This record gives sequence, structure tokens and C-alpha cells, in this order.
Amino acid sequence: MKKLYLDIETLPASGEQMAIIKNFYEEAKKKKALNGTGNGSSRQNQNEATSFDNYFRGTSFSGEFGRIFCIGYAVDDQPAECLSGTEKEILTKFWEIARDASLFIGHNVMDFDMRFIYKRSIVNNIKPTQDLSFARYRSNPIFDTMKEWEKWGAIGASLHKLSIALGIASPKEEGIDGSQVYDFFLAGKTAEIVEYCIRDVEATRKIYKRITFS
Repeated sequence: MKKLYLDIETLPASGEQMAIIKNFYEEAKKKKALNGTGNGSSRQNQNEATSFDNYFRGTSFSGEFGRIFCIGYAVDDQPAECLSGTEKEILTKFWEIARDASLFIGHNVMDFDMRFIYKRSIVNNIKPTQDLSFARYRSNPIFDTMKEWEKWGAIGASLHKLSIALGIASPKEEGIDGSQVYDFFLAGKTAEIVEYCIRDVEATRKIYKRITFS
């Protein structure tokens, strides 16, 4: 069985899509203003008018407009690596590596990473080499370490918290976490993002082995 451990780092929408994002932001702001009419929330609505940057940054979690900056991966016990380049190049390389994988392993990979990868593959017109089942309460073909740790409970432990609980080096010990990826990108610290992504993969692999006693 070929195990593929993975983690992705994402960015907000590209600059060329800024006008589209602004339109969606204005629509969302109008809806909130209408919902807040007459209930004393005018101050909240005023604050919403100044939060476009937060809205824009939030697109990094949207498969419709966010972008994949890199995909970290490891096959079985091989050293973790990271795919970089254009998003289309990254996805093409990823699906070639994933072609014969039997198990896809990641932390919150069920609800985020793999869904994001599929969406961005469609946007970039890259046909996935596998059509994975996202059926819940299963550990195959997707093994989500967050879901399995919680036994599919409603609350999920972060990779950072779970790593510390299990005595594993946290990927965030080097001074970067997921919320800082875009700021590091703007500062040109792309190598640090790549190394962070690789550390995520390595921590995920260790957690998987602890959970499965393998």
C-alpha cells in the first residue's frame, strides 16, 4: 500500500481577480447591513466597511478563488518534499505522484486540503488521476489524523496542539504558522513557507504512526 502524506499552503486570490473579490465583498456587506437594520448593529456594519483586507485574506480558504502556493508530501517513509512552481505545474506533479497512492493522509485533509486540491484542479483544467471518496466516518482512502484523533467528534485538535500532546516537534516551533503564510509570501520569505509545509507533513506522518501504532 502506497501511503501519501500531504499538506498544502494557500494564498488569497490573485491580483487580477481583485475586482471580482471586491464585488463579492460589497454584496456580502450589503446583506449584512440589511440583516442588521433596526437591531442596533450599525457599529458592526460600520466596522465591516473597513475589513476588506480580512475578507480578501479569507479567500485563501476558498477553492473558488484562493491559490495553492505549495504542496508538501511524503511517500511512505521517504523524506518529505515540496512541490512548487505555478499552481498548474504543482497540481500536475501532485496528481502524477498520487496516481498509484492507496491512502491519502493529512491533518484536516478531509475538509480542507483534498477538497481544495480538487477544486483548484478543476479551475486549472487538470484532471485528477484519482476520484477519491469523501465518505465520512472512514479511514480509507482518506485518513484524516484530526478526524481519527477525535473519533469524528465535532471539535478537532490543531496539528500544533496534537503534536505537543504526543511529544512530537510542532511545525510551528520555527516561528511561522498558517495564519502568517500570506505575510511571509508578501515579504518574499517563500523558502520559510516551504520548510514550514514540509514540517507539517513530517509531523502528520509521526501522528499517523502514533494513532495507528505502526
